Amino acid sequence: MTEDRIRNAADEREAALEMRLAFREIFGEEADGVVFAPGRVNLIGEHIDYNGGHVFPCALTLGTFGAYRRRDDCVMRFHSLNFAGDGIIVSAIDTMEEEPREDWTKYTKGVVWAFGQKGHPVGSGFDFLCCGTIPNKSGLSSSASLEVCMGTALMEMFGPDGVDQVENALIGQLAENRFVGLNCGIMDQFASANGKKDHAILLDCATLDYRHVPLDLSGAKLVIINTNKPHELVDSAYNERRAECEKALELLRAERPELSALCELTPEEFDAMEGLLSETKVRDRARHAVYEEARTRRGAEALRRGDLTAFGQYMNASHVSLRDLFEVSCRELDVLAETAWDTPGVIGARMTGGGFGGCTVNIVEEDAVEGFIERVGRKYLETIGYEASFYVVTAGDGAHRVD
Repeated sequence: MTEDRIRNAADEREAALEMRLAFREIFGEEADGVVFAPGRVNLIGEHIDYNGGHVFPCALTLGTFGAYRRRDDCVMRFHSLNFAGDGIIVSAIDTMEEEPREDWTKYTKGVVWAFGQKGHPVGSGFDFLCCGTIPNKSGLSSSASLEVCMGTALMEMFGPDGVDQVENALIGQLAENRFVGLNCGIMDQFASANGKKDHAILLDCATLDYRHVPLDLSGAKLVIINTNKPHELVDSAYNERRAECEKALELLRAERPELSALCELTPEEFDAMEGLLSETKVRDRARHAVYEEARTRRGAEALRRGDLTAFGQYMNASHVSLRDLFEVSCRELDVLAETAWDTPGVIGARMTGGGFGGCTVNIVEEDAVEGFIERVGRKYLETIGYEASFYVVTAGDGAHRVD
């Protein structure tokens, strides 16, 4: 299968060649070009992007390839090698808003729509072929990767003035918020668009100020474990959690009317004000956001100075908070994290992504990785009844054209 050849390609250029061959076979024409947009893993800083906090993701070498060709009419044709059974899905720029949003093209059509909303209407139709190498519904942001990939292809085809990769990330977020219907923050699209090889991004989600921090793991490896329990954020409690945070902010403004986001508070300031939050769930959600912001800042600083042990401790504390205060973990994620904590050679482990399934991110000493995978995999199978999937990953570049 072409999809397997792309997943197993030796490098991006080999994958791009496979994409060009598949494009010609499916659409009958040569592609104008191929782009790639990575998935991401968030090392620490979960569920605070929409609370005005800092997040600390890195782009991955897993992601979405997109081959494209500009057309002379207003027809858009989409095909995914991951959903080959869907065939070619045909749409049109002037009718896409009225079309059903039940398949994967809601993400790509949403980006086309968002370009127009941002003042950069797409000038003509196009053919677009994509193939994702991210495990589907794993929590590594396959949807954001697809959105940023589509946006990067549109940038290559139409070259709109004023659209760089920061703006591309905002366009992807707008597509997801308003076209797809998930009230997500900016982190996933931003990391996909603006990642840097062997670095993580410390991103202020309130201002979009960011800096790349070297990701020197010094003899350790980044291991992602997929629970293989799919999560559906649109159908989950994600929007409910966000509403609870907004309620907490509204109540805290009774004492601090200048507050624009929960993460503007220090832990000490929150402790002095938490009596304003009488509802336990609302108080717990806010406490997680404020303390997670502090952990993220301190964790990034620890990593900058090379203190991997301290960073791992912040990761562990993050998972406990997400489990107990924000309540977005699940039995599968907890088994993986708690088993990791008890496994020799593990520096830190936590759930990553929106939760309710998906993945954990682990930092493991290099010579312990094989034993780690065997032990955690066995425990997970015994406890949950089906297997987890393991990926040893590296931090890669953000979205770009593949020549």
